[in-house]
Amino acid sequence: MSQQEAFFEYINNGYKTKGDAIELGAAMLGEETITNALVKVPLKTLNRHGLIAGATGTGKTKTLQVLAENLSEKGIPVLLMDIKGDLSGLAKASSGHPKIDERHQKIGFPFTPKNFPIEVLTLSEQNGTRLRATISEFGPVLLSRILDLTETQSGIVAIIFKYCDDNKLPLLDIKDFKKILQYVTNEGKEEIKAEYGRISTASTGAILRKIIEIEQQGGDLFFGEKSFDVEDLTRIDENGNGIISVLRLTDIQDKPKLFSTFMLQLLAEVYETFPEQGDAERPELIIFIDEAHLVFDQASKALLNQIESIVKLIRSKGIGLYFVTQNPKDVPEDILAQLGLKIQHALRAFTAKDRKAIKLAAENYPDSEYYDTKEVLTQLGIGEAFVSVLNEKGIPTPLARTMLRAPMSRMDILTDQELKTVINNSRLFYKYNDNLDRESAYELLNAKIEKINLAEEKALQEAKNQKEKERLAKEKEKESRRSSSSRRSTRQDPFVKVLTSATFIRAVFGILKKVIK
Repeated sequence: MSQQEAFFEYINNGYKTKGDAIELGAAMLGEETITNALVKVPLKTLNRHGLIAGATGTGKTKTLQVLAENLSEKGIPVLLMDIKGDLSGLAKASSGHPKIDERHQKIGFPFTPKNFPIEVLTLSEQNGTRLRATISEFGPVLLSRILDLTETQSGIVAIIFKYCDDNKLPLLDIKDFKKILQYVTNEGKEEIKAEYGRISTASTGAILRKIIEIEQQGGDLFFGEKSFDVEDLTRIDENGNGIISVLRLTDIQDKPKLFSTFMLQLLAEVYETFPEQGDAERPELIIFIDEAHLVFDQASKALLNQIESIVKLIRSKGIGLYFVTQNPKDVPEDILAQLGLKIQHALRAFTAKDRKAIKLAAENYPDSEYYDTKEVLTQLGIGEAFVSVLNEKGIPTPLARTMLRAPMSRMDILTDQELKTVINNSRLFYKYNDNLDRESAYELLNAKIEKINLAEEKALQEAKNQKEKERLAKEKEKESRRSSSSRRSTRQDPFVKVLTSATFIRAVFGILKKVIK
């Protein structure tokens, strides 16, 4: 048996599947593509998560596109994070090309152009169906981890949520949360202290600054109603294709806090909402996180721990997470260890740091008698990648240098008019894009504060009136005393009155005359 025949048998045995699978391409021996040596991913293992890595321009986005297309074709819904804005072309069939036909001839199956049902989503003011979530939906624990709060500050957030629950104050958007933070340290300070204990003004100030940081990155658009129902990510169209939700994030790269906030909330909501599936034959939803380093770069230790926990647990809900990034080291090791599918495009060795990264990347893959992994990583062409997946028994398949199939849809973006048509035809756009601002904590607290202020004003006025009454009473009393004193001073003494009377004077003169005589 020749080396080529042995390799063909090695790959076919390693990638044999009993159930349904996605065909990624054909394995390569050296520079030669071995026709029909198909590299496949079993649908059963797609909830074991994955990684698509490689240097800029090596074909990561097209690989993501291929996976999304094939998942949709199998009736599996997909959510894509479109940070570079180049995935909207999924809605239009490829125009084809002789080089694409040549590639597929080498792989072993024909190229078939096809368009796919997409839903355009947005976190910002870009066109698309708006994704929102309320503060209440985050809960005190998740919100505290996103804000990277201390234990004391997290305790205050828990008290705030409890107070709002007890007093029927809905926490919907950022202005609600900012208002309650101000209330508990001002007008409601004594009320909170009596019921829940004293709250530090310094701590609430620190929490407020963290909230403002998210607000400045666009959190005011994300937090609010109408909340997006994650069940709408799992829709199937009338032809049995899974709908591909394309989340446009071209303006998010300078807003990592908002992106990580959204991602964590989404994963937590999916985990809480979706039922347990165990080892199902196919996933319920696949989520691709492009530019994955944006999730992890500024994440706190608590946030990383939360993400790691969700990654470990969410697969039992039939959810697969796929991280797309330039280098595997962009993904924390504890999360990297959870990933079943690994597609590694070429890495470039321009510096000593690059060479070290290549060595580490090579160690993430099984040893192979057919490849010097570290060397081949720098030689992979565009649209080629090292692939290792889990077979249906959960065992890693042989490492295969793979000539990847071409996308069936357009490898370019939609025109503005085409994008507008897709959005206008969306059922979800009209469901979620009405701005709702119902009565919540902000309005209710303002009304409560107004009542408190009116009551205080009334009390102050009553106290002022009482003081004025007391002053007038004292003045009246003083005036009464002055009048009484004046009357006494003008009344003649009885003895003086006798001495000065005419009768008394005549009597005295009479006596004097007798004496003189």
